[in-house]
Amino acid sequence: MPAAPARSDTTPTLQLLRQVFGNRRMAALLLLGFSSGLPLALTAGTLQAWLTVEGVSLKAIGFATLIGQAYVFKFIWAPGMDRIRPPGLWRWLGRRRGWLLLMQAMLAASLGAMALVGIPASDGLAAWPGLDHFGATLGLSSADARLLPVGLLAVAVAFFSASQDIVIDAYRTDLLPPEERGAGAAVAVLGYRLAMLVSGGLALWLAAEYLGWRGMYALMAALMATLTLATLFAPPTPGHVAAPRSLRAAVVEPAREFFSRRGAVALLVAIVLYKLGDAFAGALSTTFLIRGAGYSPAEVGLVYKTMGLATTIVGALLGGALLARLGLWRALVWFGIGQGLSNLAYWGLSVLPSNLLLMGAAVGVENFTGGMGTAAFVAFLSALCDARFSATQFALLSALSAVGRVYVGPATGYLVEAWGWPHFYLFTVLASAPGVLMLVWLRQVVETQERAHAPPAA
Repeated sequence: MPAAPARSDTTPTLQLLRQVFGNRRMAALLLLGFSSGLPLALTAGTLQAWLTVEGVSLKAIGFATLIGQAYVFKFIWAPGMDRIRPPGLWRWLGRRRGWLLLMQAMLAASLGAMALVGIPASDGLAAWPGLDHFGATLGLSSADARLLPVGLLAVAVAFFSASQDIVIDAYRTDLLPPEERGAGAAVAVLGYRLAMLVSGGLALWLAAEYLGWRGMYALMAALMATLTLATLFAPPTPGHVAAPRSLRAAVVEPAREFFSRRGAVALLVAIVLYKLGDAFAGALSTTFLIRGAGYSPAEVGLVYKTMGLATTIVGALLGGALLARLGLWRALVWFGIGQGLSNLAYWGLSVLPSNLLLMGAAVGVENFTGGMGTAAFVAFLSALCDARFSATQFALLSALSAVGRVYVGPATGYLVEAWGWPHFYLFTVLASAPGVLMLVWLRQVVETQERAHAPPAA
């Protein structure tokens, strides 16, 4: 009698994967994740590379990092987008998709305007009456005042991008049943990271080798316009998801619930500090590699951006897997130590001769540990959210997490000019310590929050 075949759960597993990932909701979230990630680099690292190549000063490039303030303050207008239906012809798509389509259209228009305006040459300021004087009031030299037209348009891009993120986060929350939320988050992050690869590494390479900066931004504007099709393809949210009935329900109750907890203010401080060392190290990283370490924009695009994004994804996946074994608090502490020490890799680049393999190794180490820290940090933010107010509270907490990334920029330009790149990167290692020490002090509070918001046992 032949032996019975070994029992395998491969087929049920594949069926489950097809059921979860092989549907219109997941395809839409992948595309919307791409739409969310595309504008970020175009107002951050890629724009920084453009300014660097145009000869803008370090101080002015540092101030240009303030362009991303909308990501910090998005919680202010989030309740309005939650309660109010979009105006005019956008209304027919419903509250979520209507706002989303409008924001995507505004993003495409703003990016197109950046391509049209460009950065005038040093001797081309005559075409911009009053630009020199306006720049002087901000403390900018004539050479640096050239960045103002593109800079102001980049502020608009950041505002519409942050607004798009508000809607996408709310749409994902409303759309998915509980059993699909983890998969939906993973798919959205994948789309987001792929978009950052396109608007980061690929964009730098295209600008340096083929299209120029204005041509590349025009291409990104066209891609953003094409992504409006993703919103039209996305399924509507279930009809039972209702808008908040009052301003109190949208704003006051979530805030009151959070601040009623033990250690609430200390938790907010820990959120700001946890990625502070990374924020300092990354604020002028593109400028450092081009101007400080002597790599070309094409090399930075091909090695730094692509290697960085790939290792971030791997680090985030590994960090998520280890988090289940270590627990939230241990993962936050150990990954936080790792991401702080990894800034020594950039210190090595600042004191050693230029070498593409060395840059790839340094970028890989720094981004790998940063990805692990990000996995733990996102889990930390989720653990702090009450299920009744998850959308509003997550918007507030994620906005706070962007404070370091946005506001350290102006200081970095001064610090680099005063200390030089090697001492600056040693400082970024020290800057990572306060966030880890805060979490060591808050161990009991963090573990309590993790238990309070853990999913029920099967």
